[in-house]
Amino acid sequence: MVELHEINKLINKGFSLITADKNKRPLSSWKDAQTKATDVETFKSQFLSKGSEGVCGLVTGFNDLEVMDVDLKVFSTAQEKKEWFGEYISFLKDNIMDFDDKFVIYKTKNEGYHILYKTKRVEGNLKVAKLKGHSQQVLETRGVGGYVVLYANSYNKKSYLDIDYISDSDREILFAVSRSYNFIDDVIVSVPKKEKNTAPSVGLTPWDDYNNKVSVLDIIGGEFDVVRRLKDRAIIRRHGADSAHSGYVYNDSGLMYLFTSGTSFEAEKGYNAFAVYTHLMHSGDFTAASRDLYTQGYGDRQVIETPKEIIEETEVVSETDFPIDIFPEELQKYMLACNQSLNNSIDYMSCSLLFLTSIIVGNSLRIKLKTNYIDSPSLWISLVGDAGVGKTPSIKSITFPLQRLNNIEIKRYIEEAKKFEDYSNLNEKEKALASVVEKPRKTQFIVNDITLEALVELHNENPNGVGILKDELAGFFKDMNKYREGGDKEQWLSSWSNEAINLNRKTAKSSFVERAFLPIMGGIQPGILDSFHTDENKDNGFLDRMLFSYPDIELDMWNENEMSQEIVDWYESYINNFYQSTKRSIRYDAGGSVEPVVAHFSPEAKKEYERIMNKIIMIRKGDVESEAMKSILPKQQQYIGRFALLINTLACLSDKTMTKDIIEVESLLKAERLSEYFVSMNKKLVVNSNKRNRSKMLIDNKKTNEENFKAIYKKNPNATSKELAILIGVSRRTITKYKNNLK
Repeated sequence: MVELHEINKLINKGFSLITADKNKRPLSSWKDAQTKATDVETFKSQFLSKGSEGVCGLVTGFNDLEVMDVDLKVFSTAQEKKEWFGEYISFLKDNIMDFDDKFVIYKTKNEGYHILYKTKRVEGNLKVAKLKGHSQQVLETRGVGGYVVLYANSYNKKSYLDIDYISDSDREILFAVSRSYNFIDDVIVSVPKKEKNTAPSVGLTPWDDYNNKVSVLDIIGGEFDVVRRLKDRAIIRRHGADSAHSGYVYNDSGLMYLFTSGTSFEAEKGYNAFAVYTHLMHSGDFTAASRDLYTQGYGDRQVIETPKEIIEETEVVSETDFPIDIFPEELQKYMLACNQSLNNSIDYMSCSLLFLTSIIVGNSLRIKLKTNYIDSPSLWISLVGDAGVGKTPSIKSITFPLQRLNNIEIKRYIEEAKKFEDYSNLNEKEKALASVVEKPRKTQFIVNDITLEALVELHNENPNGVGILKDELAGFFKDMNKYREGGDKEQWLSSWSNEAINLNRKTAKSSFVERAFLPIMGGIQPGILDSFHTDENKDNGFLDRMLFSYPDIELDMWNENEMSQEIVDWYESYINNFYQSTKRSIRYDAGGSVEPVVAHFSPEAKKEYERIMNKIIMIRKGDVESEAMKSILPKQQQYIGRFALLINTLACLSDKTMTKDIIEVESLLKAERLSEYFVSMNKKLVVNSNKRNRSKMLIDNKKTNEENFKAIYKKNPNATSKELAILIGVSRRTITKYKNNLK
């Protein structure tokens, strides 16, 4: 309660007062009080009258009085009230010089506060700030047409008699700081307009993906600084601004709000990261910004309508040994288009598609062969052929969509690692003002040349698996022949079975992978491969794990056939959507490991699987097949389950009635044919390797090339001119000359 003598002094200083009841309702005419100042005698009689109970109010607007009313009833606990007001006052003190000397602060009956001052800019009552999730204002002013009750408890040891003028600048700062606590629902709509004939997006849009991965604070550094970090937001200020702040960025929603018209952004509108990016980089054109982010790899890939050439009812015919019909028809037609226009090998492309599917599926999907016998779809594939037969172009025509996605992940990691390095180099004070930058994960999932230590470290950050794709496998095979303490070869052999890798080496940062998934593919020349057919590599099962594709390839003449860009774009869209949908469906346990979906055979497929296994066992027990070929059959028994899982997964992309967790009998029968292909390729490789080795034994360095030709030709009259030319090291024309000399 305020003493009467103090009230007299206030009135004498030009302030107008009113009496009120215990509910803070004016006892006299409020309309008169708003327009006519109270004199001392009139107020004294009212103050002492029945009903006033000593409650009186200070009419705002008179004598240029304005009050910032802080209403803390919006908070449910005393601790919340204390923390919020302490933060608010601290913010004001940081930005208004000599704040305690310029403002008078009183604590109210309901644990709120009045901040009182005089200003020539006094206005009517204004709503200033409402917190998110609350309907009542936490901050509002009392000006012309308002009043506040007088209280006895001064917060900063200054009395009502100390109320004085503040500068316009200080008032602006007071309002700016106060408005920084206001939650605004008005958000800039940041969705691009759909253009005619634009393919629809699937899943995650580029703008949603960008908003999920990028903070507004990451992209406004050229125009704004962070001046203070609160519990729920960061306070920002435009470069060169004199005010306390220009706006803020909420931690939860990520939205930026500005309270100044001194920037190119609209004031009091909410901007998400995509809206800011669009404004800064594309002058507000959301469609252009979305297209730009899409090219940078944000969002799921667009669904592109299947080209007419792919959906036409035409019979798929292939003169290759590879059973291309194990794949969905649209993928067969894509590979045939590549073959007809680019002369790419059907065999090499088909193997590349299997490898690509293996990488995408990774640890996310496994197959149950029996109780407690669950296998993963990891493949090791060698594309065997002489130099210049087109192994690399055939691989790239299939894997390029995944390679592009992989490159995007590499670039993204480099950018995020740079941000993390810059953040780590800040001192503690700078870090307090900066956005927290977490250490980025390496999301690369295809490698070419990498040590086992580095591969294990990368696999720890990519628990679904990492594919090894090499143009030439010679170096990889050579490493397998080296003795190295720690047993690289043993670790690789374990990884083929999806077992753990544990490196006990000082150089290994992340030395353990619980369920290694490391599919391998690359090219190798047949002559180089011969040197790796050692007893050790047969005994340890290394070569038996390898799937070989060794087609007969003749160089075709250049043709004028063209494959439409529409088909290429469709294929990229097809593979990208396969990758994105699989990635989104991956489940992780509390430790960050992938929780695989375990597929099982349908009843019909289970019966066929038993038949196939018994057929292979009978071959292994029989006397017909060579012992060398029998050794690869146990691994083929495992591969059949893996093939069935991958073939079934691809079939699900086209046939929506199928599910990835049930292996249909058609998928298993196709897997059986695929296994027979790889067995036949292995036989062909062994036969040709034996021929080459026998022929090499006939070569005598002391003899002429023609004499060596005669010795080899006598033993192998069916050898081709190409084979003879490679063995002796001469041209095919020279071989023809030698043959003519025999006549």
